[in-house]
Amino acid sequence: MLRVKVDPSEPTDLYEQVAAEIRRAIAEGEAKAGERLPPARDLAAVLGVNTNTVLRALRTLRDQGLLEFRRGRGITVSGTPERGAVIAKATELARAVEVAEATQRIGAALLSGLTPGTWTRGGITRLTGA
Repeated sequence: MLRVKVDPSEPTDLYEQVAAEIRRAIAEGEAKAGERLPPARDLAAVLGVNTNTVLRALRTLRDQGLLEFRRGRGITVSGTPERGAVIAKATELARAVEVAEATQRIGAALLSGLTPGTWTRGGITRLTGA
């Protein structure tokens, strides 16, 4: 069983504490790649938290590339914290691109509503038709 501890008195959310402890266990080799984790219900019982809290932590680690969920086979360690950091950075960059593209579309939509002569290189000078 993993050595995972949480402190309800800390300001950090419980699921984040659980995720951090599992991440630590993977980093320290306590949980190795390919190894199955105990069921979420068992972890929750040992930690004294709700099963949904543990599941949220496990989903977070799955999204970071550290865990793999397989129906009928449980949850296994699939990567290292370094791999998780790479996946997290890639996800962050993808979101930044989405935001930039959305911003560009909004800007184009706003500018398309202006008639010629209502804006200059320095910015909008006056709106016509109002």
